Amino acid sequence: MAIDINNLKTASHTQLRTNRDSGAAPKAAESAGQQAAPIKSDSVSITSQAQQLQGAQTNMASLPEIDQSKVDAIKSAISEGRYKVDPEKLAANIASFEADMSGLNFDQE
Repeated sequence: MAIDINNLKTASHTQLRTNRDSGAAPKAAESAGQQAAPIKSDSVSITSQAQQLQGAQTNMASLPEIDQSKVDAIKSAISEGRYKVDPEKLAANIASFEADMSGLNFDQE
């Protein structure tokens, strides 16, 4: 978002200056033909990608903490050669992950 700072005259700045001046200053400004600049409001828009990322972050925050005992058991099973990978289950999990991520587009051109 770009902010134009070249012609930065806001109504609040004009109002503050007017309040400090004596009663004659506002009349002088009006007689000189000066008008207060229209009040500009700021706006923020969140892209759909940012909304999706926010939803993913919320989902991740709701996941349970890491079960360190389970991690240690898997590490031990791998190091002892007892850990077996079920290729069908792995493929199903990868496909599920891909489906979840298909709506997110991380490429910015």
